[in-house]
Amino acid sequence: MSILDILGGEFIDVIEWTDDSRDTMVYRYPTVGKAIKYGAKLTVREGQAAVFIHEGQLADVFGPGLYLLETNNLPILTRLQHWDHGFRSPFKSEIYYVNTTRFNDLKWGTKNPVIARDPEFGPVRLRAFGTYSMRVTDPARFMSEIVGTDGEFTRDEISFQIRNVIVQEFSRMIAGAGIPVLDMAANTDQLGRMVAKAIEPVIAQYGISIPEFYIENISLPDAVEAMLDKRTSMGIIGDLDRFGQYAASEAMVNASQNSGGAGAGMGAAMGAAMGMGLARPGPWGASPQPAGAAPAAPPPLPGRQVETVWHIARDGQPQGPFGRGHLGRLAAEGGFTRDTLVWTPGQDGWRPADEVPELAQLFTMMPPPLPR
Repeated sequence: MSILDILGGEFIDVIEWTDDSRDTMVYRYPTVGKAIKYGAKLTVREGQAAVFIHEGQLADVFGPGLYLLETNNLPILTRLQHWDHGFRSPFKSEIYYVNTTRFNDLKWGTKNPVIARDPEFGPVRLRAFGTYSMRVTDPARFMSEIVGTDGEFTRDEISFQIRNVIVQEFSRMIAGAGIPVLDMAANTDQLGRMVAKAIEPVIAQYGISIPEFYIENISLPDAVEAMLDKRTSMGIIGDLDRFGQYAASEAMVNASQNSGGAGAGMGAAMGAAMGMGLARPGPWGASPQPAGAAPAAPPPLPGRQVETVWHIARDGQPQGPFGRGHLGRLAAEGGFTRDTLVWTPGQDGWRPADEVPELAQLFTMMPPPLPR
């Protein structure tokens, strides 16, 4: 190898950069121990910018294109080198490629809850998260304010700082927006534009812009969300009086079809009806009548005993209710026997008539059969 080959290897005549990592924002072209040849070719592709740093000073910025590095294309560097028009000596400079494409799907989120005042619920704690995209709009400012002399700068090194700016402005915006919590899901687009506009001046100082900003979710604490679910359930139920009546009637029908647990089911249904609709106290301690309901029946007169009524099972179907006198006539006709199953409210299940003292008397009072 000749001495000319060795000397020729110290000069750079082609400068370019290709990157497929998708997260590199700045790449320093290797120039250690080498000099850039006067008239070298500089290739800057779309989505790139080339920044020349000479002796610690920012010299030139090149956008996309193909350049011959000569005095007419390097005005600032020519002035720093004190070149005249006839000087064509190689020069040493640091060359940084800046990626000016968008970096998408960057995450942000509130690390701690943000306290906001809701007009309906009062002070509430909110959490939020979303995504954004960023791009370098001013390579020179970005190099001087953020990168410095970093040889390979990735998006992760700046995304943490941007996330802090976003959370700060989001917290301030959400606290003073005055949007009710229940309406925030419908206004995330408006809130996103407000936050993006608020952070724009701060981000511009770094030579960066935020082309897209999204709020994906704003959430309440778990305890508050559970209470909202209960409130929604109550709204779906609607009129508690009618719901109690409906629940009681459904339970009575189910109990009549279940011989084993009819009494328990009937009692539960009546209790539900009383607790949910009929026995709800009014504002002054009284039990208000449901809207449109008939007036309640008056209590029985003193000294008058309320007659017990019975349901009987005939041919596998419940019938009734019947009074004691009616059951006596049925017994005389042969339609009611000691083995007939009977039930009355408050009784635990269906029982043979002979096991109910009040009805067993009907069979002892009947006259014996006539002699033949």
